[in-house]
Amino acid sequence: MHKEDKNYIEIWGDNVKLRDLLLSMVLCIVFALGGYILAPGDAPQPLILGLIGGVIGFIISSILIKPKRRITVLGEEEK
Repeated sequence: MHKEDKNYIEIWGDNVKLRDLLLSMVLCIVFALGGYILAPGDAPQPLILGLIGGVIGFIISSILIKPKRRITVLGEEEK
C-alpha cells in the first residue's frame, strides 16, 4: 500500500478521504438543519426547507470536493 493510499478509507466499495467525507457531511447537516429550524409556519414547510437545505449542501459539497479517481486502461478488447 502506498503512503498516499493510507489517507483513504473504504466506504461501500469506494475509497474516500476522511477529511472530504467529514466536510461534506458537515455541510449537508448544517444546511438541512438550518432549513428545518429556520422554516416559518407549520408542517410541511420545515420538512420541505430541510430537504432543500440538504440538496444545497450536496451541491456545494460536489463543487468544493473534486473526484480523485485515476482510471487506467489496461487494454482494449475488439468487438
